[in-house]
Amino acid sequence: MNLKTNLVSGLDQLGVELEESQVKRLLAYMELLAKWSRSYNLTSITDPQKMLNYHLLDSLSILKWFDHCSHALDVGSGAGLPGIPLAIALPGCHWTLLDSNGKKTRFMQQALATCAVKNATVVKSRVEDYHAPGVFDIIVSRAYASLGDFAESVAALLEPETILMTMKTGFEDKEAAFDTTLYNRQEYDLQVPGISEPRKLVTLTAIA
Repeated sequence: MNLKTNLVSGLDQLGVELEESQVKRLLAYMELLAKWSRSYNLTSITDPQKMLNYHLLDSLSILKWFDHCSHALDVGSGAGLPGIPLAIALPGCHWTLLDSNGKKTRFMQQALATCAVKNATVVKSRVEDYHAPGVFDIIVSRAYASLGDFAESVAALLEPETILMTMKTGFEDKEAAFDTTLYNRQEYDLQVPGISEPRKLVTLTAIA
């Protein structure tokens, strides 16, 4: 199995163009994640091809929504998803990777060092306790919480122009009933190479 070839093919299907060095760093990140997971159970996915599809390509499937982003926050980043792949792909955007789990933040610190990711910072904190030093253009989460809980948890970090993004694999009744009086909500279907299950990106912007 040639993971590099498969990654480049998947990126092409997503319409994502990366330099050779970025592809190598993505693969190095995935290799480190697999290594740490053998001891620390950071991901339940162990098959390399599935890791490539469900972690790297899934994270990068929302890349085009970050065109004009200079500062982004990944809430509940866990093992650095989607933040680390997006930081590698977007060197002009600075990322804050937020998680309250010490094991996961230690892994992310190691991943940033190993993969030479200079445009990201790891913060160990609950989002409710986090005080941002600046303004975020985008706050993103990946299967972090329901829409309402996500929006409520980051309310103190929002500026009028901040866009909330959450990646979803499906919607429960409480998602469909989300209060739209505070936010404009948009949904986009994501087509991720190698993943047949439905994927969506939901964006929320505050109603003035």
